This record gives sequence, structure tokens and C-alpha cells, in this order.
Amino acid sequence: MSRKIQNDEILIEQFKFEIALLKRHKFAKRSEQISPAQGSLLDDLLDTDLEAIEAELKQLLPASSQAEPRQSPKRAPLPPQFPRTVIRHEPESTQCCACGCQLQRIGEDVSEKLDYTPGVFTVEQHVRGKWACRQCETLTQAPVPAQVIDKGIPTAGLLAHVMVAKFADHLPLYRQENIFGRAGLAIARSTLAQWVGQTGVRLQPLVDALREAVLKQGVIHADETPVQMLAPGEKKTHRAYVWAYSSTPFSAFKAVVYDFSPSRAGEHARNFLGDWNGKLVCDDFAGYKAGFEQGITEIGCMAHTRRKFFDLHVANKSQLAQQALHSISGLYEIERQARDMSDEDRWRIRQELAVPISKTLHDWMLAQRDLVPNGSATAKALDYSLKRWVAMTRYLDDGAVPIDNNQVENQIRPWALGRSNWLFAGSLRSGKRAAAIMSLIQSARMNGHDPYAYLKDVLTRLLPTQRASEIGQLLPHQWVQA
Repeated sequence: MSRKIQNDEILIEQFKFEIALLKRHKFAKRSEQISPAQGSLLDDLLDTDLEAIEAELKQLLPASSQAEPRQSPKRAPLPPQFPRTVIRHEPESTQCCACGCQLQRIGEDVSEKLDYTPGVFTVEQHVRGKWACRQCETLTQAPVPAQVIDKGIPTAGLLAHVMVAKFADHLPLYRQENIFGRAGLAIARSTLAQWVGQTGVRLQPLVDALREAVLKQGVIHADETPVQMLAPGEKKTHRAYVWAYSSTPFSAFKAVVYDFSPSRAGEHARNFLGDWNGKLVCDDFAGYKAGFEQGITEIGCMAHTRRKFFDLHVANKSQLAQQALHSISGLYEIERQARDMSDEDRWRIRQELAVPISKTLHDWMLAQRDLVPNGSATAKALDYSLKRWVAMTRYLDDGAVPIDNNQVENQIRPWALGRSNWLFAGSLRSGKRAAAIMSLIQSARMNGHDPYAYLKDVLTRLLPTQRASEIGQLLPHQWVQA
């Protein structure tokens, strides 16, 4: 009977934890921050002391300093590169209303208002003169400039706008169709879809070169997220996946490459990574395991461990979870101090400060696990951490390795936003085109480029016969605006 009661208590605790977790995901903010109200019991006394000190300071300050008026903030001037339309305002009469004399202009006051004109179409009219020889009747004309879409109407600028609107601003094509209609020309979404597909094909050599550049890195982040894809020949969707592979925050090289696949099978990760043999920062997904058996070094994610204890703390105010969070916060504080250091200096400060905290935390987890009943939410958080401990602390031995996988999780976020707008990929091919274009847009952002300016310039300069060396110059981390 006592064993049954104990099992029931564990189940009740687990259910309470899951209910609290679901409620937080549905109703509360998702930020993993501990409320200041959950701090030390001495905080209230500290606030009281601060108020008393402030009151004493007010009494000691001279009256003049207390009565100083607060300066109102000044409005920043509008950017000088914006074109100006000058609208002049002058009196109806320039004769003095008092004595009738002629007024003289002695100056002016200038104020600026910000206006905005929604998308306006313009037309490039290409005129190719025909030149003929009167003697031999030879006809000469300048060649037709290379276009992204042969015999199509869109310029590189319009194509770049459509790509950025869809994949950076998450505007589905049917919304773009409506916006273009309001601007004076309704472009059918089927036409826009063809433009997206053809642009993706043109950009694919760049994405292939970007993948090769990513795979030259010794440390790579990896993550995956589900996307709905329309099943071939059917009206229903099934779950496909986008995989993201990015450089680390410590690397001067900044890029991310997305790979669209019809499933979450580990073979897709193996196919992308090929014979790459570096350090892979990832979660506990089994699809990466085959790579670890072939020589890839697994790097765990401390943020995932922190999340386990944070959920536990929010669900039932667990003191054990709070203690774990305190130690993990100490590790992250060291990372904040070491963020801008060289790899060597970062390794040194980790060895000096982070290794002792890590060892103490590990010993504490082992001791706590012996005191916690199997199957409870606390046991699961501890088991996850202890199981991943070796991979999770490998970052301590290499200053080039980050503490967590947040870098690539931030690059996955645009896909999560996109899911809310375009809902699903129309096919495997369209998913791969989307992944290619998104790779370039997001990599351009990582390098501080305006995605529209980057794509417009690249689509203008990228020719079907481009040499590999020239393609390298158009990659986001090497691109210089012409």
C-alpha cells in the first residue's frame, strides 16, 4: 500500500508540473527570467533602507538643486539622405499692416514632416538601337542584357523586393498580390510563385558555395524545426523539417545554411554534413548520433539544461531547481565576461572560474539524485542533465566552443514566424527553394547587410556562366556593395 501511495504521489507531482508548464506556455510570457519578487527575503528590507537613504539625501541637497527643471528630450533630425520636397509658406501681402511700408524678408523658420508613399511601380524602357550598313546591309544591335528571368518583366530590384517581403517580412504571396494591386498592377500570385522558384534556381550556386564555407568551420551549430508541407497529389499536409547549420558567435565568419527535408530522419543531417569531422553544437536529438560514431564531436547545450530547471522552478517553486539555476547563472556570467575575448583568453578564464563551478554543480546533482524518487519531474531534470553532462561541459576545454546552442536557435526563429503566415510549403521543391533564399537573406542580416540591397545587387551581377572565384565574392560574408 505504501508503495502505491508513493507512486501516486509521484504521478500527482508530475501531472501538476505538466499542467503548470502547459498553462505557462499558453498564458504566460515565455521569457526564461526569474521574477525579482522571487529573490532574497532581505530585498524588502533593502528597499526600505534605500528609501531612507534617499530621503536623507533630499534633505541634505540645497533647495536650488532639488528644484532644477527636468530637460525634455530633443527630437532627432530626419535623415539627410531622404529626398526633400520644399513647400513654401509666405504671407498673402508683403506690406506692413500697421504703416503700409514694404516688408523685407529677414529669414525663415524651417520645420520638417515625415511622409511615406506606398510602393510605386516604375518601368525601365530598354531601347536597343538598330544600326545598318548601307553598303552590305549588315544589321548591328547591342545584345540584350542578361536577366534573372529570361524574357520576363521583373527587374532584379522587383525580384529582390518579392523575396525579402516573403522570406524576411513573412508576407505571403497572396498579400503581395493585393499590395501590388493597390499600387496599380495586380500581379497574379501564380506568377509571383514562378518568380520565387526561378530566383531560387538562379541563387542555388551561391547557396552551394555558402554550404561549403560553413563546412570549413571547425565548430558548427545545428538545429531543426517542423514545417507543414503539402503531400504530393493530396490536399492534406504532413510534417517536413528545416535544418539549420550556422557558424558560432565567436567566429569572424558569419553564415547560416538551411536544408529542407521531407522528414526528421537522421540521414538528412548525415547527407548535409558529409565527411565533415568537427565539433557539432546540438540538442539531444538521436538523428545526430550516427555522426558522433563517425568522428564528429558532440557539444551539448547548457541552455537546454537551464530550461529544464527553469520550468521546474516556475511550476512548483522548487528550491532545488532554484539552486541549480543559481549555479548555471554563474557559468553564464563568466561567458558574459569572456564574450569579446580571444579564444585563448576565453579558455583560460573558463579554466580558472567556470571549471570549479561546473564540478561543484555536478557533484551536487549526483547527491540530489539519490534523494529524489524516480519518475518525478525533479528526477527527470536531473537525469537529463547528468546524461548530457560530458557533452554539455566540453565547451570548457575549447575557447572557440560556445556554452549553448542559442546562436542557431535564433536563426531558426524566422521560420517559426513564417509558419504563422505562409502556413505550409507547397512541395519539397518549393521548400528547398525557400531554404536557399532564406539562407542568403539571413546570412546577409548576420553580416549587417540590408537583405534587399544584397539580393538586388547579387541578382544583377550573378550570371549563369559565373566562375567559382567570382561566386565567392558574392557570398554575404565577402560581399561589398557596388
